[in-house]
Amino acid sequence: MWRTRAAAACVICRSLANSSYGIKRKSPLQNLHLVSRSIHHPYYPSAKFQRPPLRISIQQFSSLNRLPLHKTKLLNVKHGYQSHRNFWLARLASRLLRVRYLILGSAVGGGYTAKKTYEQWKDMIPDLEDYKWIVPDFIWELDELVDIEKLLKALPDADDLAKLMPDFDKIGESLASLKGFLSPGSPGETAFRATDQGYDNDKQFKKVSDKEKIDQLQEELLRTQLKYQRMLERLEKENKELRKLVLQRDDKGIHQRKLKKSLIDMYSEVLDILSDYDASYNTQDHLPRVVVVGDQSAGKTSVLEMIAQARIFPRGSGEMMTRSPVKVTLSEGPHHVALFKDSSREFDLTKEEDLAALRNEIEIRMRNSVKEGCTVSTETISLSVKGPGLQRMVLVDLPGVISTVTSGMAPDTKETIFSISKAYMQNPNAIILCIQDGSVDAERSIVTDLVSQMDPQGKRTIFVLTKVDLAEKNVASPNRIQQIIEGKLFPMKALGYFAVVTGKGNSSESIESIKEYEEEFFQNSKLLKTSMLKAHQVTTKNLSLAVSDCFWKMVRESVEQQADAFKATRFNLETEWKNNYPRLRELDRNELFEKAKNEILDEVISLTQVTPKHWEEMLEKTLWERVSTHVIENIYLPAAQTANSGTFNTTVDIKLKQWTDKQLPNKAVEVAWETLQEEFSRFMTEKKGKEHDDIFDKLKQAVKEETIKRHKWNERAEDSLRVIQHNALEDRSISDKQQWDAAIHFMEETLQSRLKDTESVIEDMVGPDWKKRWWHWVGRTKEQNIRNETKNELEKLIKCNEDHPAYLANDEVTTVRKNLEARGVAVDPCLIKDTWHQIYRRYFLKSALNHCNLCRRGFYYYQRHFVDSELECNDIVLFWRIQRMLAITANTLRQQLTNTEVRRLEKNVKEVLEDFAEDNEKKVKLLTGKRVQLAEDLKKVREIQEKLEAFIEALHQEK
Repeated sequence: MWRTRAAAACVICRSLANSSYGIKRKSPLQNLHLVSRSIHHPYYPSAKFQRPPLRISIQQFSSLNRLPLHKTKLLNVKHGYQSHRNFWLARLASRLLRVRYLILGSAVGGGYTAKKTYEQWKDMIPDLEDYKWIVPDFIWELDELVDIEKLLKALPDADDLAKLMPDFDKIGESLASLKGFLSPGSPGETAFRATDQGYDNDKQFKKVSDKEKIDQLQEELLRTQLKYQRMLERLEKENKELRKLVLQRDDKGIHQRKLKKSLIDMYSEVLDILSDYDASYNTQDHLPRVVVVGDQSAGKTSVLEMIAQARIFPRGSGEMMTRSPVKVTLSEGPHHVALFKDSSREFDLTKEEDLAALRNEIEIRMRNSVKEGCTVSTETISLSVKGPGLQRMVLVDLPGVISTVTSGMAPDTKETIFSISKAYMQNPNAIILCIQDGSVDAERSIVTDLVSQMDPQGKRTIFVLTKVDLAEKNVASPNRIQQIIEGKLFPMKALGYFAVVTGKGNSSESIESIKEYEEEFFQNSKLLKTSMLKAHQVTTKNLSLAVSDCFWKMVRESVEQQADAFKATRFNLETEWKNNYPRLRELDRNELFEKAKNEILDEVISLTQVTPKHWEEMLEKTLWERVSTHVIENIYLPAAQTANSGTFNTTVDIKLKQWTDKQLPNKAVEVAWETLQEEFSRFMTEKKGKEHDDIFDKLKQAVKEETIKRHKWNERAEDSLRVIQHNALEDRSISDKQQWDAAIHFMEETLQSRLKDTESVIEDMVGPDWKKRWWHWVGRTKEQNIRNETKNELEKLIKCNEDHPAYLANDEVTTVRKNLEARGVAVDPCLIKDTWHQIYRRYFLKSALNHCNLCRRGFYYYQRHFVDSELECNDIVLFWRIQRMLAITANTLRQQLTNTEVRRLEKNVKEVLEDFAEDNEKKVKLLTGKRVQLAEDLKKVREIQEKLEAFIEALHQEK
């Protein structure tokens, strides 16, 4: 029977071989199936009977039967092998027919598994309704901005899509290569057999202990959580890129709609104003912000840098780097940049050069804010950081809490840091981000006790354990880390507990490398595998999300209450102003400064309205007062003692030349500068009647002093003035009688003034005369009596010799002394000479005045050069030369004043005012008083209230 069946199979094979399929190639016998060879050729060496392989269940999930079969091209073989080829084709056809059942089963089972996996993932994904605010408003308005019909028309038609489909003919041709895969003994058969062993492995798996099952489930759960975390990060990254692209388009003006200021920027402006607000009316700042506190070197700065995604703070090994509070406002933007509140420079945080410059600028600002003799400062440095994907919040980094004051620190450093930390944490709406170093013993922490005092219930505290990688490596008991995270080792409570890793301790690490290291550490950490920590309690990313959510929740709960408080404060201040200053406008310090600035500039302009005559009169008078002593004592008196007119003129010319070369120009410039100062001061201090506001007096005085200090006269003025004065003094030609009389009048006024001064000096020397002694009932002192006797004796000497020279000879001094001793008056020779100087001076001045009267009619003789005349009036010519020099000098100085120096003075005043305008401390010092302070408080409270109301309105719109 077996042979009959074999013969029938051969007949079938021959019929197939002789059919119309067109066999062209030949095939060796070895290509036939083993079963076929064993049946038809029992004497073939390898043709032993083999049992067909088992058809296990895995074969039913093959997808080969879905592919279209092309016509098989059978091969030409030699005579005697036709029957073998026909049986191989039948077996191949039967295998291919069974493939469709495998595909059908795999489709049903795969669909069910996919549906079940989808339901599980759907349950794991959190409700994202609370995060709709992350997506900008324009995303929800895309249907209005994008024309769907145009997009549909732009899509390709069916013919174009058909061209993109794969070539199924080429796929069918590749089925020929599967022949060896499906043949017995091939790798495909081995793969099918391998699935038989899987059934036995399933039985062994059931014997695994329950503990190992739990470990496997935990590992699978951890992998699923990490996978979900990576998916979420990928989605956030895509969202970040999309938002960055949209914001960049808005910056370029592609969208014409104007972007509103972000909520966090509006809120940060309110906090900046509050930081400068002087709460003299008990207005407390209870607006939320995130206060970052921790022990020194606990990793506060590193946590902030991870949240800001940039290494923005200065670093040091063990040294105190945070010396003052730093307010960091995080917001989203198209570019990762940072800028200070009082500066327009943007630091590109993607460039290492800008990062280094930013760190250096922060360190400089910190050191400048620290006063001499102190280590830390209470002055807040305000910094804004913008970038794609940053969580919106306001953080304040405080100096690290220390337990011991080291060398180089001020003695009160510890108490100052405590007071700064308490001042920020006692705000009932402040969120306290408590940073604890996980690599040191928890008992050494100081900040936890401080935080517990400020927030005993832990309603606004978030605890962060840093350096967890070092803690896990060094701590013998991992349960201790769990106790720290859960707050069992501290008396403090918290809203949440987090564990983070902020790097390997290398300051040159990038943020991306730290993120990768942190993710890798927690993925392999026992803290997650043993369920000591939950997945949402690790990484700075989760910490940033939690802090941002808590911050905005606190803002929404408290901002309206704070707005009402400032509204009440504003009403109180406005009422006080109306009662005290009902007729005055509410001008703050800056507005008052601008008003004073305009008044000062108007007064400087008034200098240009001074008449030339007034300038020249003041200059001439002041200059003569300054040089008259030198002219009389050093020029006129020595020249008058000469024997003749030639010697007189020679002496005068020499002394005038020396005076002009060395002293006169400098004296003239000094006089001009003093005159300008006097006029400037007069205009600045002159009261304007009822319009005068004494609140500007201190400011005007300071501006005047600073301007005078800065102003310097043109150095080239002395050189040109020297030439003019020298030419004026060399001229001796008096042109008319009027000038002659003016010179005589000038000389008489000068000599009478000197005579009056001399008479006063003599009266002080000898005491009052008999009339004053009788009328005022006063007497002379012993020295005055001696000088009076000496004076009488010297007057006798002059009466005897009216042409006596100016100096007293020694024999004459001896004669006078002996005459006085004869009358019982003991006198010193020096006293005699001193008295003689004043007596002779009075005699000379009186003689000179008499000579002036004689020269009134001497102009005729002067025109004839005093020929045939005993009258000589050379002294009149001298005073005319002096008088003309004074007039010319005054005119020259007046021109310099009006053309150059007044304008330069106005320029200096403007510079001083500009410097004062930029110096807030100077303005606070110069513009003081209750009125100024009340206006300042009223302005700031109004500004805060208005910004808070705008912020609340924007917050409601966002909801």
